[in-house]
Amino acid sequence: MKPIRYTRRQALKTGLAAALAGAAPAIIPSRVLGRSGERAPNSRIRLGIIGNGLIAKDHRSYCLSSPETEVVGLCDVNRALLDAALAEVRDAKGEGACTGSADHLELLSRPDIDAVFVTTPDHWHAAIAIDAMRLGKDVYIEKPMTLTVAESHAVVAAARRYGRVVQVGTQQRSDTWFRKAAELVLNGCIGKVRTVVASLGEFPPPTQFAEEPVPDGFDYDRWLGPAPWEPYHPKRVVGSYGGGWRCFWEYGSRKNGDWGAHHFDIIQWALGMDDSGPVLFVPKGYEGEPHQHHVYADGTKVIRDGDAGGYMIRFIGDEGEVLVGRDGRFAATPASLKNHIFRSDDRRLEVSEDHRLNWLDAVRTGSQPICHVGIGHRTGTLCCLSGIAERIGRPLRWDPERERVVDDPVASRMLDRPRRADYVLPS
Repeated sequence: MKPIRYTRRQALKTGLAAALAGAAPAIIPSRVLGRSGERAPNSRIRLGIIGNGLIAKDHRSYCLSSPETEVVGLCDVNRALLDAALAEVRDAKGEGACTGSADHLELLSRPDIDAVFVTTPDHWHAAIAIDAMRLGKDVYIEKPMTLTVAESHAVVAAARRYGRVVQVGTQQRSDTWFRKAAELVLNGCIGKVRTVVASLGEFPPPTQFAEEPVPDGFDYDRWLGPAPWEPYHPKRVVGSYGGGWRCFWEYGSRKNGDWGAHHFDIIQWALGMDDSGPVLFVPKGYEGEPHQHHVYADGTKVIRDGDAGGYMIRFIGDEGEVLVGRDGRFAATPASLKNHIFRSDDRRLEVSEDHRLNWLDAVRTGSQPICHVGIGHRTGTLCCLSGIAERIGRPLRWDPERERVVDDPVASRMLDRPRRADYVLPS
């Protein structure tokens, strides 16, 4: 799990894996079979899943039922979670179908694994994704892509350096109605959009829990990884939709990195800002400001937790509105927009009905998936900057072209966070 301080055994193992991959033509990853654009008739993409908590369960179920994939390796620092996940795979596919490890480098060094899901808490995303790409794996990385802006730049650089496919798990891009909403906005069907409202909700505040004994089989030091040491408590490490580790700045960006990573991504898409971002971030409570918000250079304002009309995202334009949520929830003013037929010269967005399949197809062909590393970088940056503004309690000005904080040394230093000595970011 320690991406720079390798033991001699790990270094030898990594070198041996690379040698085997080059010396034994019989071991050909299915990814290679598909890069020519021709799909081998019986080949499956062989997958590893790193981090087997709450989010990973859905990925495992999907992959176990898919004819496209084989789950052959699992990794987790919590033995109880790892054993439960292994039992699930072996019950479905047989006793020898899958092996487990507490060390992500051990899994990533296997030449028979084509690609991996990175489904750890956010503070581990960057290091594991970079190690995966360095060792020849394509990556599906849960949202937000990284914990900090500096880590995000490092992941983008690694994807470019190693030529790997990266999909970020903002799966709303692969939803028909979110795409419809984005296309209506992008094509001016509700006029100039001046305000967008996104429903993120709230987590409870971070709590300094009393220390409890670390359970047997749980490597708490590895779970903390680059984050500062804190006494163990189960509520600090648990994955929960109601909070858990997501409540803590050390491991995530709270609601900005949770629902914000989804909704801000769709808003960026709809506004045609995948290669850019806002110029101003204002925290809730600053000079009586009732809502956190950010503003684009053209004046478009995105408000967190304002009146979204009961939907997840509400786009308000000069000539109408579009409201969208999950499970097919969609409304518009005028109502006829729901059945709007686009013209041949309108701007259309990439169509994906299945986010994981979109990634698997990209792994086979070497193409860009719908939420590639560059898009994940821009949305993740937005989430991080929103969190920084909240933590410093004042507006943050941002230059999206040079990707720099404007005239605020304190905020600039927060584009990255200190890492414990044993967990330096790999390259």
